[in-house]
Amino acid sequence: MLLHLLNRSPASSRLIQDVLRAMGPEDRLLLIESGVYGAVPPQSAGFETLKGRCYALQEDLTSRGLAERQADWIIPVDMAGFVALTAETQRTVSWY
Repeated sequence: MLLHLLNRSPASSRLIQDVLRAMGPEDRLLLIESGVYGAVPPQSAGFETLKGRCYALQEDLTSRGLAERQADWIIPVDMAGFVALTAETQRTVSWY
């Protein structure tokens, strides 16, 4: 199981398609930095197949004024949650 980190907004990059193609059935995705824009509808629809495995860094949501606006199935995590996700997975893959 891998943890994929995405730091680009789906609106500004086609990288999201590469990420989704590369993900295995148990892999998890953490949206960080500008990637958290993908947690908010309508952009979140692109990640809907990852229900239960898609996270957004709370600090980045808050700093962009998106806290509490994420799709209800996106799981917000703080920095401690970020660390826990990295500990639960075998490797981390960064998509920049």
